[in-house]
Amino acid sequence: MRRLIILLVTWWGVGFCPLAPGTVGTLAAIPFFLLLSLLPLWVYLLCVLGLGLVACWAAGQAETIFGEQDPRAIVIDEVVGFLAVMIALPPTWPYLLAGFCLFRTFDVLKPPPIRFVERKVKGGYGVVLDDVLAALYAHIALRILFLFLPSTG
Repeated sequence: MRRLIILLVTWWGVGFCPLAPGTVGTLAAIPFFLLLSLLPLWVYLLCVLGLGLVACWAAGQAETIFGEQDPRAIVIDEVVGFLAVMIALPPTWPYLLAGFCLFRTFDVLKPPPIRFVERKVKGGYGVVLDDVLAALYAHIALRILFLFLPSTG
């Protein structure tokens, strides 16, 4: 079970990347998004919710296994975050690129209340929740951005 948890939270080992594991984890979420984007929206939402709940549990377990709070190797939160950013958005390169950039920006900068939540909510829920909030900001920014851009097909 321990190995399965590590595989899951590191998104099949991607989290062990020595440089920018969160960014690489977000990149690794793109193929999964492309697959899920083929599903009806309600199924997509159930998958994201289910993965989010599993991520909270697994991240909490992983903190115990790794012996530290929110270790860099945990990237399943970035996967859940990116999937949340892309809810009900088309799987086109302009949206993927903008969604990726906006999510990483909000995840790194952690504008209020994200940093507060990151500090106050402990365990697996805290690991995942700050990424979900960054995803919410990124999703809203993405919607606003594409309101003012020409059609992207």
